[in-house]
Amino acid sequence: MSGPPEPRTLIMVRAAILGSTGYTALELIKILLNHSQVEITALTTRQDEAPLVSEVHPTLHGRLDLRCEPLSLEEIAERADAVFGCLPHGASMATIPGLLDAGLRVIDLSADYRLDDADTYKQWYGLEHTDAERLATTPYGLPELPGHRVDEATSLVANPGCYTSTAILALAPLLSDRLIEPSGICIDAKSGVSGAGRSPKLGTLYPECNESISAYGVGDHRHTPEIAGVLSRVSDQPVQVVFTPHLVPMDRGILCTIYCRPTGDASAETALASMRAYYDGCPFVRVVDHLPRTRDVSGTNHCDITVRDSGGHLVVLSALDNLVKGAAGVAVQNFNLMFGFPETTGLLPD
Repeated sequence: MSGPPEPRTLIMVRAAILGSTGYTALELIKILLNHSQVEITALTTRQDEAPLVSEVHPTLHGRLDLRCEPLSLEEIAERADAVFGCLPHGASMATIPGLLDAGLRVIDLSADYRLDDADTYKQWYGLEHTDAERLATTPYGLPELPGHRVDEATSLVANPGCYTSTAILALAPLLSDRLIEPSGICIDAKSGVSGAGRSPKLGTLYPECNESISAYGVGDHRHTPEIAGVLSRVSDQPVQVVFTPHLVPMDRGILCTIYCRPTGDASAETALASMRAYYDGCPFVRVVDHLPRTRDVSGTNHCDITVRDSGGHLVVLSALDNLVKGAAGVAVQNFNLMFGFPETTGLLPD
């Protein structure tokens, strides 16, 4: 008679977080602390001081005893197997090639590898890309899209933007199934203040943004080419969008209200059926009958989407947490796929 099965040996991956003082890094730390196969071994800051992470993020008091340090590439390579890059654009592309050369696996949460070519990057970000040869080959890390290329052979992933994930997840099924026209798509997006980052800015000071809603980046927001480019690729047709973001006086969350023209006799009913088929088996996209609210996805890795008919148009609504499904949560999805773990590890209750 055979004995009990041998217990499964856990593979512990050592993880470093670059740029660990911001809101996204805090969310990432909290997720990774609940991940059964991750040990956080290094936290970096570009500042000269080396505070305890619990001094920077007091909610971590008693949970993680590490300093945020200005570590060298060599020190990071000695301590870590995987790196989550929470650096701003420009700083990431200056750092990532050295990390890859050192044999590390990298999930980049900046915009530096999301676009397909250096000319588009320069047009929208105003910088010459110093690692341009990787742009066309770096997989875009939105796992719910068909044909996504993140697997155990992947060494670098471009984590998607928060606005972009909210809009792309809502529109990809309808464009792929040719239920809506690929031009004249209007995306009205509203985000909580944490989306602007932790560094103080005049527009995000409490007296400036409280009790007020304001548009910004009208006509030139940097997520526009990312949204249009990814949607064009997954639907195999040129897609044109008008994207206008708004700042709303709440901490976190994004709600997109998207206006588009149906093709033929497409209706909300056929659009919902398309979404349900497209996301069948995707644990983090919920196609719902009710109108999505940011409250219902706050603190989760879920994106809620639905559709309504309205005066000859389809109105698509989508909501997610900008710090989780819009940043840290999808980064952990990508990490899981890179290391062969179940995609939901650390993101759903066991």
